Amino acid sequence: MTKLSFDLLTLFPGILEGPLNESILRRAREKGLLDVRLWNIRDFTEDKHQKADDSPYGGEAGMVMKPEPVFRAVDAVRAAAPGERFLTVLLSPQGKVLDHAGAERLARETRRIILLCGHYEAIDERVRQTLVDEELSIGDYVLTGGELAALVVIDAAARLVPGVLGDEESAYRDSFGDGLLDHPHYTRPAEFRGMQVPEVLLSGNHEAIWKWRRRQALLATLRKRPELIETAELTREDRKVLEELRKEFND
Repeated sequence: MTKLSFDLLTLFPGILEGPLNESILRRAREKGLLDVRLWNIRDFTEDKHQKADDSPYGGEAGMVMKPEPVFRAVDAVRAAAPGERFLTVLLSPQGKVLDHAGAERLARETRRIILLCGHYEAIDERVRQTLVDEELSIGDYVLTGGELAALVVIDAAARLVPGVLGDEESAYRDSFGDGLLDHPHYTRPAEFRGMQVPEVLLSGNHEAIWKWRRRQALLATLRKRPELIETAELTREDRKVLEELRKEFND
């Protein structure tokens, strides 16, 4: 059985506790498919105020996370799982942006993944140089801390672990599974405020439904994210449909 394991190092574990105990992530943990341990970096400080940050050398606005509690926290994580191998990831806007391929890679990871959540202006560079194997970002913007990014990383990877989703094929069929955006979805009622569900979806003709969905996925990608077409997994029939769609756009 595949199991995905994370150790989250954070100054604010309360941000993480709620989402990790809800919905699919909670069920994945209950099934033993996802193991997430929270570590409060403040527990590894040595002063009575549990101070984990200080002003930067050289003078600058903001505060910097101190190296000592982070190093101690990582040491404690490793000591708590003797014999395990670890991948230490810093959540940072300077990291490689997480995409579907990156989530797939993490979902296959056999090492315990330490997610280090930065906070304040920055983290002491000695942490980055000595402890961190790679840096990950969830987009080209800055958050107040790495906790929300850590949740995105866990959710994106965990849903790709076999058994986490009720339908194991649904992860592949979602947007980016084959490089394309997802097709439109409908449910009951068939008519709502004058808007009808496409007739083909009510036909019971599975081949026609599959072709409609594929065409709609190609259409959505062409309209919203045309750059994805270049690297998507396309069949000869897909390329034929794309030619038709492009002609429709140009007419």
